[in-house]
Amino acid sequence: MGHHHAHQIVDEDTQNFKVAFFLNLIFTLIEIIGGLYTNSIAILSDAIHDLGDTLTIGTAYFLEKKSKKPANRNYPYGFRRFSLLSALISAMVLLIGSIFIFLEGVKRLLHPEPTDAEGMVVFAILGVIFNGFAAWKLHSGQSMNQKIISLHLLEDVLGWTAILIGSILLLFFDLPWLDPMLSLGIMVYIMWNVVRRLRETLQLFLQRTPLNINLEDIEKKILDYSEVVAIEHLKIWSLDGAQHVADLKLLVTSDITPQNLPVFEDKIKQLLKPDQIIEFNLAINWK
Repeated sequence: MGHHHAHQIVDEDTQNFKVAFFLNLIFTLIEIIGGLYTNSIAILSDAIHDLGDTLTIGTAYFLEKKSKKPANRNYPYGFRRFSLLSALISAMVLLIGSIFIFLEGVKRLLHPEPTDAEGMVVFAILGVIFNGFAAWKLHSGQSMNQKIISLHLLEDVLGWTAILIGSILLLFFDLPWLDPMLSLGIMVYIMWNVVRRLRETLQLFLQRTPLNINLEDIEKKILDYSEVVAIEHLKIWSLDGAQHVADLKLLVTSDITPQNLPVFEDKIKQLLKPDQIIEFNLAINWK
């Protein structure tokens, strides 16, 4: 039953990536056609940005799917860290893209240009619908890969929301500075979040103990077993930000025998399970 549930979650994760990819690709094509039809360089520029997002999501989907492959002799812990690799690539792409858009916003703020407010309203509504649905599909993802990709989509949702608000105001008021001002505010918010996620991803790559793991609490629970004399070694590192691995070495009493050792190991496994520790290496020394 548990294995079936885990398999269902895996399928749902990869399916969410697929949906987000095709939604982004379809909307990018709509933007390109719309930009050419309305002769809007702003829409064409955003189409290029969304094309970059589409390629990033496609890469993330490929690596996320690869990360689900079972372990083998060359990859004894499986391929989960391919998901982490995708998160790192996506974060870098998003950071570079955000800096570029921020600089363009500053340039537009210093030298305002007229915009087609009516066309902006139409495309902003489509942008919020397409990107909003894609962001909703990935917002509950547990892996760092899905969290980073959700930032890509959040950027687009907030961007189109700002364009929608700005374009409605531009229908009634001559405020050419409003659009770049909103864009700058959004970019600051997005860059702050992506830098935070990038920092977490790099820490996971360097095998830092996951931030949601309380080593002291885990040690206390293990020492509550009367058979455990001491914890000689405990290290926990993350595969993808959501699932972790532990190396554990215990000093135990003679109450633990070769016959009941599997039962004791299962107790430790159940103790670690709530902390999303899916694999652990347990070494036993007898007092």
